[in-house]
Amino acid sequence: MTTADLSLTKSGADALFRRKRVMAFALPAVVLAYFVYIFFAFDIAGLAKRMNWDNAVTLASDSWSYKVHVTRSNRTGDVDYAVEGERKGTYPEGTRPDWVSGDEVIIVDLGGETVVRLLPDNRTEIDIPDFGTIEARAEGRQVFTNLSGTIPDWISASDRRVAITTPEGRVTLTGTKTEVFNYFPGWELFWFTLDSPYHGKSLMQIVAGERIDPARSNVAGALGDWWNNAMWRHKDVAWAIGETILMAFLGTMGAATIALPLSFLAAKRFAPVMLVRALTRRLFDFVRGVDALIWTVVLARAFGPGPLTGTLAILITDTGTFGKIFSEALENVDARQIEGVQSTGAKTLQRYRFGVIPQVVPVLLAQILYFLESNTRSATIIGAITGGGIGLMLTQAIQTQKDWEEVAYYIVLIVLMVMVMDWLSGWLRARLIGRAS
Repeated sequence: MTTADLSLTKSGADALFRRKRVMAFALPAVVLAYFVYIFFAFDIAGLAKRMNWDNAVTLASDSWSYKVHVTRSNRTGDVDYAVEGERKGTYPEGTRPDWVSGDEVIIVDLGGETVVRLLPDNRTEIDIPDFGTIEARAEGRQVFTNLSGTIPDWISASDRRVAITTPEGRVTLTGTKTEVFNYFPGWELFWFTLDSPYHGKSLMQIVAGERIDPARSNVAGALGDWWNNAMWRHKDVAWAIGETILMAFLGTMGAATIALPLSFLAAKRFAPVMLVRALTRRLFDFVRGVDALIWTVVLARAFGPGPLTGTLAILITDTGTFGKIFSEALENVDARQIEGVQSTGAKTLQRYRFGVIPQVVPVLLAQILYFLESNTRSATIIGAITGGGIGLMLTQAIQTQKDWEEVAYYIVLIVLMVMVMDWLSGWLRARLIGRAS
């Protein structure tokens, strides 16, 4: 190697190292610049100022606990007791929680030495440890209290509304009503509502005890009251989950049924006319290029809300996806198997049936089962838009901003549904594909 060659090699090596050094600094600089852009574009500083961890903690606690409302009308003086403040959870006439006592003066023991007394003339006293007694009186639309000076941040007070939040519970006072919220862990009334004769009964009492309802056997009566639970709506939830699975199943299988014959028109080996292939492929690109949620909105205007709209949205989108996958699988089939079938004198359709389909069945089944599992999750979101399935019930529970234990219940059911579909699709994939091979 001559001196000129060595010099040229050294120059090339130096240039290579310079490029690597530049890339070593340039790549982190680009990433840093991107994060800086995100910081300002998404207003991270503003989000940090606006975030309220107390609301997040309250929401999280509401998902695994429930609250009993003690509500006094400041207009009539009537006192009601209800789980989650719902009419379906109202205590029957003449009954109330055991932590409420008194007649002329209603005493609500929230625990931890925090006591609320509902006095005559729309007066209220709240004893709070290490703070003292808060006195309040409702007159017309205004609320008058003995609060003065610096008020702690767990008290929100104005002349129209006073809200007191303690670890034991909350008290809200307005001109029209006084509400006391007492929190307890668990999902109350999940099994039976207060008007059911089986409420408060143990499993052994129901299964092996004496007959509780003279008109029904214990097991049949308990199952009937649980199934028709007005607060947790188990019957409606089961129907909604069935709708969600049905949307996913019909949409996926319908898309596969339509895409399979069309995929032959998109495969070069089976459609020699270029124009036919191009049009079919562009059709696949179009229907899968528009997201299923967009198709949902479009179809909802045409067919109205309902499971049919969600099914069609999944069908249209997956037809394009399946068409692309199936056509690529057809491009890779072994010609020798087709020739072997052809040598027997088989016609065109018979060659496709016995020479092509058996080769692509494993790919087809694997993709169909995977999309069936995936569409089970997608059907939840689509159902929230089209008004069908468990997605609608989840959206309704979120919109109320108070039934977060129901939100948690629906999310648990959705996760379980996806897990079951994952297991079922895996089992079917192993059985069917193994059998096909």
